[in-house]
Amino acid sequence: MIIPAIDLCGGEAVRLYKGDYNQKTVYGNPIDIAQKFKSMGAEYLHIVDLDGAKEGSPRNFETIKEISRILPIQVGGGIRDIKTAKEYLQFADRVIIGTAAVEKPDFLKKIIEEKGANRVVVGVDVRNGKVSTGGWLSDSGVDYLEFIEGLKKTGVQTIIVTDISRDGTLTSPNWDMYDGISGVNVIVSGGVSCEADIIKARKYKGVIVGKAYYEGKVDLEKCLKNE
Repeated sequence: MIIPAIDLCGGEAVRLYKGDYNQKTVYGNPIDIAQKFKSMGAEYLHIVDLDGAKEGSPRNFETIKEISRILPIQVGGGIRDIKTAKEYLQFADRVIIGTAAVEKPDFLKKIIEEKGANRVVVGVDVRNGKVSTGGWLSDSGVDYLEFIEGLKKTGVQTIIVTDISRDGTLTSPNWDMYDGISGVNVIVSGGVSCEADIIKARKYKGVIVGKAYYEGKVDLEKCLKNE
């Protein structure tokens, strides 16, 4: 599945460069962008509340709820307790748990038990082989492959794996990193630069397309039709 991305910061659709909040490009109104993705043939959207990821709780909740009326969504950013996860799952198809999956494994286990593994995705954000947390601002010191092994034991079925050093760079995903992962559904994220990258990602569960679309590097409508 090709999943177009909308990252939210200050109510606007943006992209960061390598996860750096000081290197931000604004692309406009997220509602208008979601409508455009729908008109292109997208069936699903990847939404990240960057403010929420940084602050630890939702900051663009109403905007995300409005986007969910346009297309089904998976949403992440600041989802670190049961209450927040359940509030999002009232309208989102899936929640993405990132920081809390590292820092609160009992919470992750509980939300899977209550809502089902099909409604929970874990974001594995990697910098130099270690899992990052707190909106990519902190290094947990946890090896990403060891972390993924633990996730599988918890019952996680699907993960979104991002090489932060590739995100927003248009330099192609870190394929070697993905090849080392097994036993779980993988969604490719970070560095998609061209249609060849999207084709290569077909061996995985899905691929998230962000900056490559916004910068005109891929014909997303054509890719969606050939999905």
